[in-house]
Amino acid sequence: MAAQSAPTELGTKSINSLIRQYAVPGIIAMTASSLYNMVDSIFIGHIPQAGALAISGLAVTFPLMNISAALGTLVGVGAATMISVLLGQKNYGTAGKVLSNEVTLNIIVGLVFTVATLLFMDPILLFFGASQNTLPYARDYMVIISIGNVFTHLYFGLNSVIRSSGNPRLAMNLTLFTVISNAILDPVFIFVLGMGIRGAALATVICQIAALAYTLYYFFDRKKFLHLDRRRPLQLDWRIAKDSLAIGMGPFLMNLASCIVVLFINNQLLKYGGDLAIGAYGIANRISFLFAMVVVGFNHGMQPIAGYNYGARQYSRVREVYVKTSLWATAVMTVGFIISEFLSAPAVSLFTHDPELTALAERGIRQMNIVFPIIGFQMVTTNLFQCLGMVQKSIFLSLTRQLLFLVPCVYILPSLMGSEAGVWYSFPISDFLASVLTAIFAVDLLRKLGHLKDGDDPSILGSKI
Repeated sequence: MAAQSAPTELGTKSINSLIRQYAVPGIIAMTASSLYNMVDSIFIGHIPQAGALAISGLAVTFPLMNISAALGTLVGVGAATMISVLLGQKNYGTAGKVLSNEVTLNIIVGLVFTVATLLFMDPILLFFGASQNTLPYARDYMVIISIGNVFTHLYFGLNSVIRSSGNPRLAMNLTLFTVISNAILDPVFIFVLGMGIRGAALATVICQIAALAYTLYYFFDRKKFLHLDRRRPLQLDWRIAKDSLAIGMGPFLMNLASCIVVLFINNQLLKYGGDLAIGAYGIANRISFLFAMVVVGFNHGMQPIAGYNYGARQYSRVREVYVKTSLWATAVMTVGFIISEFLSAPAVSLFTHDPELTALAERGIRQMNIVFPIIGFQMVTTNLFQCLGMVQKSIFLSLTRQLLFLVPCVYILPSLMGSEAGVWYSFPISDFLASVLTAIFAVDLLRKLGHLKDGDDPSILGSKI
C-alpha cells in the first residue's frame, strides 16, 4: 500500500505541470522565508532612538546566521536529495532510514552550534565586524536565536524532506505560517512588551518551534509512505550519514563561503564607511535576498523532479526541467535588477527613514546588482549538479563566485577606489566571472546528457548517486 502513495507522477506528468506544482509552492515558501527575515529587519529598523544602529547590529549577525544555515543545509539538503532519488528507485525502506538519520544529525549539529556560539558570542561578533556601538544589539539578537538553534535546524531540514517526498504544498503552508505568525508577534514583542531587538529574536524562535511541532506530528503518522519509526525515531547509520553529508557538502560550502565573504564585507565597510555602511549592506542584502530566494524556490521545485527522473534514468526529462527552470530564474533576477536600479528608494524606505542610512543603501544596491539577471542561471546550474549527486562540481561552482572571485575583489577594490564603493562593485564583477565559468560546465553537462538515451546507465557522466 505504501508504494501506491509514492509520487510516481514525477516521472510521468508533463514538466510544465510539475514545475507549476512543485516550484510554485517552493517559490511561495522561499519568498515567505525571505520576507520572514525582512520582517525582523523592518521592525528593528523602526525601534525609537536605535533603529539605524540596530539595523547595523542585525547585519553583523549575518555571518553567524550563515554558519547556522550552512550546517543546516549540510544535513537537510543531502537527506532531501537522497530521499527524492530513493523514491524514484522505489526504495522506501532506505528512504525512511535517511529520514531518521537526518533528525539525529540535526539535533547533534544544532546542539554543537548552540554551545559554541553561547560560549564565544562577543569575540565572534567582534570578529564579524561589530563595533562597541553595534555589539549590544547583535548580542541581544543572537543569544536568543542560538538558544533556539536546534529547533530551527530540525524544522528547516524536515521541511525540505516534506517537499522532496511529494508534498510541496504542506511545506509551503508551514513556511507561510511561520511568516504570518512572526509578523504578528514581532510588533507585540518589540514595541508593546518593550523587548526591542530581543523581541524580534524571540518571536522568530517561537514560530519555528510551533511549525516544528506539526512537522514532527506529520512524520510520526505511520500511514505516510515516508515516516519516522515511533519506537526508534533517532537512528544513526554512518554509511547513510556519509552519503548524505557528501551530497550536502556543496550547499554547505556555499553558505560557509557566504559567511567568509560577509566577514570580509563587514570589515571593509566598517573600515571605509563606518557602522552605517554595514547597515546599508544589511538592507541591500535583504532586498536582493528576496529575489534570490524566489530562484531558490524554483530550485527546490526542480530538485525532486530532476532527482527522481535521474534515479529513474529518464534523462530527457532532466534536461527539460533544467532548461525551463533556468529561463524562469533569469526572468526573476531581471525583475530584481529593474527594482534595484529604478525603484531603490521606495524599497529602502521600508527599512529606515534615517537620511544617511537611506542614501548609503540606495546607492549601494544600485551598484551591487548591475548584472543581476545572469545570477539565476548560475544558481540553477549549481543546484542541478547537486541534484544529480555530482558533488565535486557542485562544490566548485558554489565556491567560485564567493571565494575565488568576490573575496579578492572585496579586499582589493576598496583600497584602489578609496571608499566603500569598491565593496559594492565587487559583486557585479564576481557575478559575471562566475557565470562565464558556470556556462562552460553547463554546456559540458548538457552534451553528456544528450548522449544518454532514457534507460541508459548514467556512469558515462562520471558520477553516481
